[in-house]
Amino acid sequence: MTEATSGSWPAGGTPGDGSARTVTLTDLLRVPLHRARLVAGAAALGLLAALGYLMLVPPQVTASAVVAVRPVVTDAFTPSGAAADRAVNMNVESGIATGTEVVQRLADSVGGDPRDIRAALEVEVPTGGQILRFVYQAPDADRAVQAVNLAAQAYLDVRRAMYEKQRAEMLRSYDESIAKVVAQQGAVQRRANSARGTAAADAAVAELAGINNQLTQLNAARTEIAAVDVNPGWVTQTAERALASSAGHRPLFAIAGLLGGALLGVVLAYAWESVDRRVRSVRDARDATGLPMLGTVRRQRFRGRRRAVDADVRYVAMAIAERVRQPARVALLAAREDPTALTASLAVALSAEGREVYVADDHGRVERLRDAVLADRGRLPAVADAARSIVPKPRAAGTPVVTGPAAESGAARRPSPHPPAARPSTDPDATLTLPRVGSAPAARNGRLIGADEVTVGIGSVRFGSWHQGADHGLVLYNAPPAESDERGVAIARQGTAVVVVERDRTRQGDLRRLVERLRAAGVSPLGFVLTRSGWG
Repeated sequence: MTEATSGSWPAGGTPGDGSARTVTLTDLLRVPLHRARLVAGAAALGLLAALGYLMLVPPQVTASAVVAVRPVVTDAFTPSGAAADRAVNMNVESGIATGTEVVQRLADSVGGDPRDIRAALEVEVPTGGQILRFVYQAPDADRAVQAVNLAAQAYLDVRRAMYEKQRAEMLRSYDESIAKVVAQQGAVQRRANSARGTAAADAAVAELAGINNQLTQLNAARTEIAAVDVNPGWVTQTAERALASSAGHRPLFAIAGLLGGALLGVVLAYAWESVDRRVRSVRDARDATGLPMLGTVRRQRFRGRRRAVDADVRYVAMAIAERVRQPARVALLAAREDPTALTASLAVALSAEGREVYVADDHGRVERLRDAVLADRGRLPAVADAARSIVPKPRAAGTPVVTGPAAESGAARRPSPHPPAARPSTDPDATLTLPRVGSAPAARNGRLIGADEVTVGIGSVRFGSWHQGADHGLVLYNAPPAESDERGVAIARQGTAVVVVERDRTRQGDLRRLVERLRAAGVSPLGFVLTRSGWG
């Protein structure tokens, strides 16, 4: 899939054409990875919720019993049909098994609230079978086994009582019908005995024969009803303590809580990222600013402390030095972040090559800059410092170039331990002049070193306010956050600017607003430097 992004701004400030950027799986995973604290916090909350539930809710033990349901028919050997469900309605049987009468009998036997017993009792009906599986959950195994066996037996008792009641009603109905037919039979018999004519006697005999047949049928039907087996079924599997198991697999609750919290954290991470976009890569910084990249400054761990990679800082310093000519005024600007660490590192990298760098700050961070410069100077390679110390200074304009034997002899001659104006006299009575040892400032390469100056390589770094550095050739201004102080943009109008972008910290909206302010003020920034947040 592709994501439409706004094109980069060219140097003139006109947005470029839109382009399509492919969103990869790494881009999708980058958001929860950068919001790892949020995801971890949500996962921890989910795990704590699951553990709290397990601690507050007592463990449950599950016991089960199986009952085979038998259809009650007048002829037990008559086939019940192709499908078992046609013989017995299992939905009705399940309703009876969890009905009020069964629950009440169970409550009277084991004790407890019928509502709790109804919630703990569950009846499962396999599809296409005449089986009821009773499942009961209780805090201990003994109670679960006792309750589920009693529930199965209570269902059979209730169902048998229902069948017996139905049979008794049918037998009572047959008995009433038989009693009426017997009374009618007696009346016909008396009439036949008192008949005087042949025709009356024959009619009475015929009527008596029909009544006898009816009575025979009623007695046969009553015999069949009385012989019906009203047993509704039997328990095929009783619950035992050894077969009871822990209900719900409690460890799964903790895993479910952890995974559910992590999933919620990922959703919250995407929601937060949608309203709080941060710079995550060089592409994001380039799309937000439309400026060329001067370099990236990575971060490394050294004895438990995070600091910038020195080589990256030197590459950025070379990129800046290539784009500026002295006198230069370079303001290091960030939206909301503090560029002090990068300013000090760049000052050390530039002065190590022989430049006189003036670091200006009007926000009360001069001491922090000095400490950072001293720390970075201590990490300069000693071999490189020694090599730079013997490099001759550039030849001034108009100085003749010495060639020939004089140049060769000069190159091969050993340096004299005495200055040219202080050669020892051959007069034994001559006065020896010693140099004065006092509070005069030290000299380096023929230049005096002030008290507020730090020597780095063959160059130096000085500190002070912006107005004090007006006569210096290369000034780095450690600008305050542009979102709260406009002095950085105002000073960048007198020179140029370098936009400092901290990865995973600088908001894209703030960065766009900073670049718009620079362009509106007539400043053409050199580019941007992508750093890693939290170093220095």
